[in-house]
Amino acid sequence: MATYKEQLQKTWHAYEKEHGSVPATARDAVQWGVERGLISIPEVDPFAKLSSDMADALREEYATDAQGRRYRVNHAVRVSKAGVQYTFWAIMTDAPREHMQKAFIQRREQIVGDCVQLATDVEAYNALKIDQPAIPMLFDFRDDVEERRFWSAGEAAAA
Repeated sequence: MATYKEQLQKTWHAYEKEHGSVPATARDAVQWGVERGLISIPEVDPFAKLSSDMADALREEYATDAQGRRYRVNHAVRVSKAGVQYTFWAIMTDAPREHMQKAFIQRREQIVGDCVQLATDVEAYNALKIDQPAIPMLFDFRDDVEERRFWSAGEAAAA
């Protein structure tokens, strides 16, 4: 039997096949799949939903320090115990150094993983479209980071 994610992927591909190869929203595909009985509306554990919503809210909370830097207040560390993954949150101003170090390392690893996957995706696309100019992708972000910080500082000063 297909996993939940495989069912969603199968529904997406069926939707795409019926509607043609055009960009579409996941919501449109989900509604279409539910209407055709390909997927069911899940029963939701209210505590799981609230936990997910809280994690989203914690991730989106920012503060500004004395130097005018806007920083993320709450930081998460993922830990696996007995095959179960837990996410522990802490407020940066009060968090132990060890927690923050793990949080920063894990976030950096996420970025690296995203970059590896992006490089692979770009290479695969370019290989599929050899009749078109290759889409270049650079991974030295130093200039991008400095430019974003410069413009963010200017926007903060203007506010």
